[in-house]
Amino acid sequence: MKPASKSCSESSEQDKYDLTVCEKCGRGDSEQEMLLCDGCDRGFHMFCLCPVLVTLPVGDWFCPLCSPTALVYEFPKVQKKIVDFFRILKPFHQVSPGCGEVRKRRRQSGGSLCRQKKSRRLLPYIPCSDPHRRLEQMASLATALTSVGVSFTDKLLYSFAPRMANTARLEKGGMQSMGKEDKGTLEACKAMCSRGEWPPLMVTHDSRQGFVVEADRHIKDMTIICEYTGEVDFMRHRTNDEGNSIMGLLFTEDPDEELVICPDKCSNIARFISGINNHSPEGKKKQNLRCVRYDVDGEARVLLIAIRDIPQGERLYYDYNAFQKEYPTQHFV
Repeated sequence: MKPASKSCSESSEQDKYDLTVCEKCGRGDSEQEMLLCDGCDRGFHMFCLCPVLVTLPVGDWFCPLCSPTALVYEFPKVQKKIVDFFRILKPFHQVSPGCGEVRKRRRQSGGSLCRQKKSRRLLPYIPCSDPHRRLEQMASLATALTSVGVSFTDKLLYSFAPRMANTARLEKGGMQSMGKEDKGTLEACKAMCSRGEWPPLMVTHDSRQGFVVEADRHIKDMTIICEYTGEVDFMRHRTNDEGNSIMGLLFTEDPDEELVICPDKCSNIARFISGINNHSPEGKKKQNLRCVRYDVDGEARVLLIAIRDIPQGERLYYDYNAFQKEYPTQHFV
């Protein structure tokens, strides 16, 4: 047989794409958002993946079935390994006196939290008093981090952008100034975490959403859940980034000076907290956290704060588009 002409070859290739359906939803629509795996040639909608892909990947792309990162590596519940992984300052046997006391304080808020909560202060999280349960909580996060190839950090890192670029006074709006009392609460949470007195959170794996975070005990309204951590970079460097968890840190009048937090190489539990579908009433009802950007001693920081009481076992959700409407959440579960 004669070799197919170029036009016939192109037609055959187009027919192949036309017949491709998404392995997740079974539909063949939204061709512009359909990816073909470079390993198995199966099709996947970008919005059907867990997590959702916001931009087209650069280079080869492998689906969850072919990607080695799809595997969940169970981290051993061994105290020495946990201590080494999280670089804990000392072994944790019991919760330090007073760290579980919830102070009934009031906080001053800006536009990011509800108006009726203006006078309230942030609360420190209350770690579990059982060291074995805390070991399980920490092992669950270590499992999630190692499964996606991410190392742990509980602070902002400045490998890509200089720390001096993070100047809160350049913010054009949407940031709150953190007062002395709230700053003390944040520092207390950081100190507890460094000692292994972990927030009462458990990371689990959901077949549809991937890794998710659940409350492992009752959490009170206005409690600090965690800080959003990772590498700080200029937004202009991440325009075509494949990262699905990039967080806005600083929004300035000059777009070239805008900063983001990139948790693709190192991060903490914030990376795995789910986003709501803010296009549906049902999705909005799930929200129990709010992402708030603070001016802390002249630097921008991002905290996740409880906006209502959260019962044990409830999954944690916040709005990815609380400040800017850019993330495609209409396909979220």
